[in-house]
Amino acid sequence: MKTVNSFNFAGKRALVRVDFNVPLNERFEITDDTRIKATIPTITKILNDGGSVILMSHLGRPKDGPTEKYSLKHLVNPLSVVFGRKVKFADDCIGQSAIDQAAELQAGEILLLENLRFYKEEEKGNVEFAEKLSKLGDVWVNDAFGTAHRAHASTAVVGQFFEDRVCGYVMLAEIENANKILESAERPFTAIMGGSKISDKILIIERLLDKVDNLIIGGGMTYTFSLAEGGKIGKSINEPDKVELAKSLLEKAEAKGVKIYMPLDNTCADNFSNDANRQIVNRGEIPDGWEGLDIGPESVKLFSEVIASSKTVLWNGPMGVFEFPNFAIGTNAIADAVVKATEENGAFSLIGGGDSASAVNNAGYGDRVSYVSTGGGALLEYMEGKVLPGVAALS
Repeated sequence: MKTVNSFNFAGKRALVRVDFNVPLNERFEITDDTRIKATIPTITKILNDGGSVILMSHLGRPKDGPTEKYSLKHLVNPLSVVFGRKVKFADDCIGQSAIDQAAELQAGEILLLENLRFYKEEEKGNVEFAEKLSKLGDVWVNDAFGTAHRAHASTAVVGQFFEDRVCGYVMLAEIENANKILESAERPFTAIMGGSKISDKILIIERLLDKVDNLIIGGGMTYTFSLAEGGKIGKSINEPDKVELAKSLLEKAEAKGVKIYMPLDNTCADNFSNDANRQIVNRGEIPDGWEGLDIGPESVKLFSEVIASSKTVLWNGPMGVFEFPNFAIGTNAIADAVVKATEENGAFSLIGGGDSASAVNNAGYGDRVSYVSTGGGALLEYMEGKVLPGVAALS
């Protein structure tokens, strides 16, 4: 696999797949630019070599072609500030106009293409569409790990039209940090799995049972485990058809000598709202008409103690409905514990993208853990042992 370190971009037009699927508010202002900042080293290397850059990305999930809400033109000014130069914009990602604009680029210049997903052919992995994209550059650079698990035209298929296929710094760092967790984790190794559904995390949990010493389970999936133990969960989110699966996971963990830590208590509410009435109850004792929305203080204490004694920590998924400030206490406390383990005990901590990354970044902890992944789903699939099309296309 060629990497940006080993390739000289002098005189080359680099067609770079980035993941600029960033959140925008109603004024089209970026509310979290983590994914953009992550690409600075790759783009800077290309420009410093004397190359030019054609950036391609998707934004959101447009259903019916070009949509103002999902136009990448909203990113032009912020990108110009980030890269300290005027970023040019092509109002289409294929076609003669885009080809001409790309051909006219001088060394050190950047061109941003319009949203790839304005064409349905992108997500279908259409070969003809990929070939049209390939006409814009001399070398293909994939730095979009967050979409590497999709066999889309720009993330995988386009690679076949380039002799030079190069792995960007974001992609490289994601793979290296995931491999560090999977292949050379220092012990004790603790995985923290949150989120709402066991079904979303079953494969990675099963794989981690062969690797971790401790498995902390939080978030909505804990209520399915409570059902499996015969507990009361009120109207909490759960998957009744996964109760037997939950039981089998607990049995597998015990057989492999993995310690499972579940919440000792829960903060529950009488309504799915930040302003709902709250009470703290023991696990499995949530009254009818109430639902668990966070872990309780005893759980925070227990989980924090386990994390503090760990030398490797993997965290994927929040402990509760962290979008509501009153039910973000558990998630924020886990973020605190992971930071302390990293800074005070020298633990290696990998935050597994998605909501966990948002929670850590929103708390201002992004630079106080070892690595924050930009790819939630992609990281999970990579750690499950699946081949990612976007990574395979670079080989």
